[in-house]
Amino acid sequence: MKSLALITGASSGIGKEFARYHAAKGGDVIITARRKGALDTLKVELETKFGITAHVIALDLGAAEGAKSLLAEIAARNLSVDILINNAGFGGHGIHIDRDWADESAMIDLNIKSLAELSHDLGGQMAAKGAGKILNVASTAAMMPGPLQAVYFASKAFVMSYSQALDEELRDKGVTVTCLNPGLVRTEFAATANLENTGLVNQKGDSAENVAKLGYQGMMSGKLIVINERRLSFLLNWITPLLPRRNVLRMVRGMQTKSV
Repeated sequence: MKSLALITGASSGIGKEFARYHAAKGGDVIITARRKGALDTLKVELETKFGITAHVIALDLGAAEGAKSLLAEIAARNLSVDILINNAGFGGHGIHIDRDWADESAMIDLNIKSLAELSHDLGGQMAAKGAGKILNVASTAAMMPGPLQAVYFASKAFVMSYSQALDEELRDKGVTVTCLNPGLVRTEFAATANLENTGLVNQKGDSAENVAKLGYQGMMSGKLIVINERRLSFLLNWITPLLPRRNVLRMVRGMQTKSV
C-alpha cells in the first residue's frame, strides 16, 4: 500500500522538494499552501512523472482555524496520513518592538500553533494505528537566540524542543518524530523575511532539493535531529554552547544586520 504524506508549505522551496522526493518513491501526497495555482501545477507534475495521486488543499494554515480546516478537509476526503511533514513557516527581519505585532503574531500562529495542532491530531491517529512518521522543519536558528529575528528564532527553538519531547512520548507507540534544522537554504525565504544584504544570507547556502532529501532520509531512519551541514553541526553543538552568551548574541545580531 502506498504511504500518504501530508506536506505543508508545499508550493515552493523545501516543501515542494519534499513532495517530489516522496512521490519519486511511489508515495501519494497531500500538498497544502496558500497558492492554489502553484499547487495545481505541482500536482500535474507529480502525477504525470511518478504515477501517484496528489491531493491539493489550498488554504492559509496560519489563519484562525487554519489547521482545524485542513484536518476537517482531510477527514472529509477520508484520507489517512502516514507521514506528516510540517514545513510551513516564515521569518521576518527587524527589532521586535518595531515590527508590526500582527506579523509577529501570525508567525507564532504558523510556526508554532498550527504545527503543534497538526502534530497533536495526526500524531494521535498514527499512534492509534501503531505506525507513523512526523518531520518538523525548524532551523539552525533553533539552537541560539536571534536578535533582529527574535520571534522566528524562538519559534524554531520551540519546534526543536517540542519535536524531541514528542518523539520520546510516541516512539513506543510506533511513531517517530524528527526535527530538521537546516542552515541557509537557497529558497525565497530570505527575500520574504527581508534578509537581503545581511551576512546571514551572503553565503552560498544549500539547495532545497538536498535539504529535503537529507531531512526525509533522517525521518525514515528515525533520527531525532538532522542538520544538513557537518561543519555547522559541529559548530552549533560543540563550540557555540561554550561561548559567553553575550558574545553569541552580538555575533548573531551582526550576521543579521544589513550592510546597506
